[in-house]
Amino acid sequence: MRKELYNMLRERLKEVDGGAVRHIDLWNHNVEFIEQEDGWERPAVFVEFCPIRWNAIVSGVEYRAEPVVKLHVVTDWSGSASDASSFREDALQVFDLLDKIHEALTCMEGETFTCFDLVESQTNHNHEDIMESIEVYQCVAFRRLQD
Repeated sequence: MRKELYNMLRERLKEVDGGAVRHIDLWNHNVEFIEQEDGWERPAVFVEFCPIRWNAIVSGVEYRAEPVVKLHVVTDWSGSASDASSFREDALQVFDLLDKIHEALTCMEGETFTCFDLVESQTNHNHEDIMESIEVYQCVAFRRLQD
């Protein structure tokens, strides 16, 4: 499920706003260690799979879960969004990008998951020159062991 979902996310994110997303990868606390990381272009999206609690439909055969997936959307900070700021419009463009990402991903489904949709949004600016927006999605996932 995770491999299929990640690959579908990667393909959809590459198409957002004519290729606006410049880097896509799995989440590994990337913004916390940005100085130590190999450089990556922004906007970047890092995919975090939260712990998945599987429920047995048929023990040992078929399982279902409602996994949570966090998309860490990392952009450059464009300046203050206050009324007096000449950077206000640039600073608020990150929210336009988040809307375009949501439009590209909403209700996505594959062979091992369905109903992928947005459930929470968080804005985090604790990283000096970058802004991290965390878009939290949830879906229904299926796992079936081979016969």
